[in-house]
Amino acid sequence: MANRLTIPGFVNAHSHAFQRALRGRTEGGDFWAWRDAMLELAGQQTPERVRTGYEQVYREMRASGYTAVGEFHYLGFEQALAAAEAARAAGITFVLLYVAYARGGLERMRQASPAEYLNQVENLRERGLEVGLAPHSVRACPPQWLAQVGRYAADHELALHVHADEQPREIEECIEEHGIRPIELLAKHGCLGPRTTIVHATHADDAELDLLAETGSRICVCPTTEANLGDGYFPVERALERDIGICIGSDSNVRIDPLEELRELEGIARRQSGRRNVLSVDTLLCCGADEGAAALGLESWDEVEVDLDHPSLRDVENVFEGLIFGCAADVFAHVPVA
Repeated sequence: MANRLTIPGFVNAHSHAFQRALRGRTEGGDFWAWRDAMLELAGQQTPERVRTGYEQVYREMRASGYTAVGEFHYLGFEQALAAAEAARAAGITFVLLYVAYARGGLERMRQASPAEYLNQVENLRERGLEVGLAPHSVRACPPQWLAQVGRYAADHELALHVHADEQPREIEECIEEHGIRPIELLAKHGCLGPRTTIVHATHADDAELDLLAETGSRICVCPTTEANLGDGYFPVERALERDIGICIGSDSNVRIDPLEELRELEGIARRQSGRRNVLSVDTLLCCGADEGAAALGLESWDEVEVDLDHPSLRDVENVFEGLIFGCAADVFAHVPVA
């Protein structure tokens, strides 16, 4: 009989599945140059391409220990339906984080008004999809959009996810336009709260972290993507000191491995502090599962099985410590999807 351990599945709270096609590419001098290549790829995503490609990515997530995903989606309405179909086929619990986009990006990403965006959200919900609201960023959504989206999310008790403080230039442009930093702008217009998840917060200052703590907002950290794009180091200890909930995401999907995300999260904390075990193994496992589920508004999601006979776990004294710090995603037993 197989020697296996059943644990809660990991929750991928932030994914852009189409960006998996950029894995392994090294061109581009910085985040903004990479973004140009990403937008070119985004423009090629037909519903048919999304349906096929996303199923492959979601099956890869499922095999790697993720059993739920929040797809941060800005490719269009029909593509959103295709992404949901792909998730069903792959057997992964799916929350559509449907993006509001007022300016920038590609024309296909944008809605004409907050009303048009919210009508699309309601249409998706009427079709039975689990939907969260996602103003893309303060770059893409001006204050009047933020206020309306934040109010709708609160009124309907829906998750709200938003990129913020990933890049210094983003912060500088926000200050130039609005006189305050991105998370401060989100707070001013009603977008923070217990159902809010800030994606990245890499360069959040103390005042912004205080706002997240005071409102009960979470942060989704995406370490492999943040490393790949040269974003910087997430302020792990400063978030922990404030008891801010932390979850993880595969984001651009350059790597699909929840153990690597969690290991790198602790690795960042060790490099910053000069100490080991800044986050306990229990805390890391919570970041990988429970916090992500809470960020997506999930009450249940599938478990996974750890192959205790895997060579990476040979002679380890503590299975959970060995899992986080000594294993890759191939330690999870394969679960066939019908």
